[in-house]
Amino acid sequence: MKLRIATRRSALALTQTRYIAGELKKRRPELEIEEVTVETRGDKETSRPLAAIGGKGLFVSEVEALVVEGKADIAVHSLKDVPGDTDLPEGFDLVCFPKREDPRDLLITPDGRDFDALPEGAVVGTTSLRREAQLRERRPDLQIRTLRGNVQTRLSRLDAGEFDAIILAAAGIRRLELDRERKFVALPVEFSLPAVGQGTLGIEAAVDRSDVLELLAPLECPGTRIVTEAERRFLRRIEGSCRAAIAGHARLDEARGVLRIDGYVGDLVGGQSLRASLETALGEDPVEAARLLGEKLAEKLIEAGAPSLMRKAEAAVKEREAALDERFRPR
Repeated sequence: MKLRIATRRSALALTQTRYIAGELKKRRPELEIEEVTVETRGDKETSRPLAAIGGKGLFVSEVEALVVEGKADIAVHSLKDVPGDTDLPEGFDLVCFPKREDPRDLLITPDGRDFDALPEGAVVGTTSLRREAQLRERRPDLQIRTLRGNVQTRLSRLDAGEFDAIILAAAGIRRLELDRERKFVALPVEFSLPAVGQGTLGIEAAVDRSDVLELLAPLECPGTRIVTEAERRFLRRIEGSCRAAIAGHARLDEARGVLRIDGYVGDLVGGQSLRASLETALGEDPVEAARLLGEKLAEKLIEAGAPSLMRKAEAAVKEREAALDERFRPR
């Protein structure tokens, strides 16, 4: 059997794709793998914030199109880049969630200092509104600047002295095995609540491809499925856009059979935020219980005023985009 895997061309995307391919070949040594690569618009346009050019979905849509058009059999996505507020194409689904990597954020600095040791007015690089809002809450003095590009490009800009620190996802650093050579501090989830799906790979395929579903089944991690369903249902119900600072992170206590989910919504200018958490016993249908829990958490934050905070964040981001448009306008 030959399996065509759609993926972005970045080093991290290819590493993730080859990890999945390797796991499949362990179980099916005769399997032939073909990588079908694409450079997405999100990869090409790195001078402007993601929200200004269409959001994280720009990393997914062109990869997904390869599967929908029959040019590939599956697509491997970083799940945090897959929009949670829109449906996948009809007949397609995220059919497999392998075991989740470390979902935390990393503070990476030249000398490994922790967050509180950053100097006053330190320049911190991130492309994430979620990270920015949580950092500003704790340290209003910090200068938060947009940091786009692949992992290696971001690290090279830190090395060049453009930033005092940068924030990256632990999963990407570990998958690229850069944790062996970089000095960093892992930020607890209570400090920097992760993005929905952070650390998780989502494999997309046609739901009627029984041969592909059978091939992927051994890679499915039930615990990852449970936490992921909770997080993505939370994101869908809260109806946040790519211009809002939203975080959602679920944790499964398998010994107790209890699922907990934490949610966050923040603004970018006033330092206001909302946090909430809920937990539930999973019972006989853990996936449905997880979805219900995510929905209830979203409703709790909505009742507490999340829509107003999201509108404030969106307005602030649109002001930034207008300033950037003026800056890049031909003279």
